[in-house]
Amino acid sequence: MKEYTLQTDLWLPRALDEIFPFFSEARNLQQITPPWLHFEVLTPEPIEMKAGTLIDYRIRIHGIPIRWRTEIAEWDPPHRFIDVQLWGPYRLWHHTHTFEADGTGTRCKDYVRYHPWGGALINWLFVRRDVDAIFEYRQKRLLELFPE
Repeated sequence: MKEYTLQTDLWLPRALDEIFPFFSEARNLQQITPPWLHFEVLTPEPIEMKAGTLIDYRIRIHGIPIRWRTEIAEWDPPHRFIDVQLWGPYRLWHHTHTFEADGTGTRCKDYVRYHPWGGALINWLFVRRDVDAIFEYRQKRLLELFPE
């Protein structure tokens, strides 16, 4: 199974102790996900973030409703956490989030390993473009939420 990767690197002009708590709240993902995905967290409150936490979502991909369950595989506040898909729109989804103090702000990095259902052709036709658009939107929204 061929894996695809995505890497992002974003500097936010806020301290690590302000940025990491934002990412620690699962519901904040709704604020940084494109509206065209109709993203919704289904897991009831409160969601305690820790290794082993399961979070259920509902999204729409090209109009098709999909349920998605992730597990927090690693939880190392305030520096890193990893979420992995247990079931959902990908055959594989492994997302590493890292955070580090950088001058007067915080460097936020994403490293995603994924493999779509349908393989290389579906990735080329749809998935890569969608994943890129989702993360571009996310970076734009984060800069709006945490301006200089």
